Amino acid sequence: MTQPKRYLNIVSEMRDMIREQNIRPGDRIPSERELAEKLAVGRSTIREALRSLELLGLIETRRGEGTFLTDPGKHRLVELLATFILQDTKTLEDIRETMCIHETAAIQAICSSEAWKLPVWESLRERLDGHEFIREDFVRELMVLSGNRLSLKIWFLLKQYGGNPYDGEASLEEKAILKNILLAIEQQDGPTAIREFKTWSSVLIKGENA
Repeated sequence: MTQPKRYLNIVSEMRDMIREQNIRPGDRIPSERELAEKLAVGRSTIREALRSLELLGLIETRRGEGTFLTDPGKHRLVELLATFILQDTKTLEDIRETMCIHETAAIQAICSSEAWKLPVWESLRERLDGHEFIREDFVRELMVLSGNRLSLKIWFLLKQYGGNPYDGEASLEEKAILKNILLAIEQQDGPTAIREFKTWSSVLIKGENA
């Protein structure tokens, strides 16, 4: 198992390193060993961070060659379609509903697997007790830990091109709900975790429509 805080911060550190070294789409990124040495963390931590980035479609691994930064231009067709399709309110509602389907399925998958044992949950709870907590970090962690690569990619595109309901920082009221979700996940209580998640989602929607 990885150290909780390092696991949550490592992706951001890797992103900064890629920017500083001017690694461009299509370029090879440093190996696991090189990243572990540069960032002073264990290779298991690096491996989990790389897996998260690959699930998001930001990097790709080529057998026998290494790991490469992906070309964002591959998503231009989706952007073009989004310009014409994602215009009316009903479509936006359908997108939010579809996102929720994937999110609640991720929660159920986590509660039905060994993922609930990972140290990331305790780290998330510590961050919720802090001053700032970004909503999207919480949901993205759920999608990654569900282990469903296709579901994660669909969610990521819906969020990116259909409006991001998780933009911004969580309020005190939201943090209390998120802690309830974490507790239910740790107890493998999928129905309660999903019910609390939907409660949180409704809070966000009310805020948007206020």
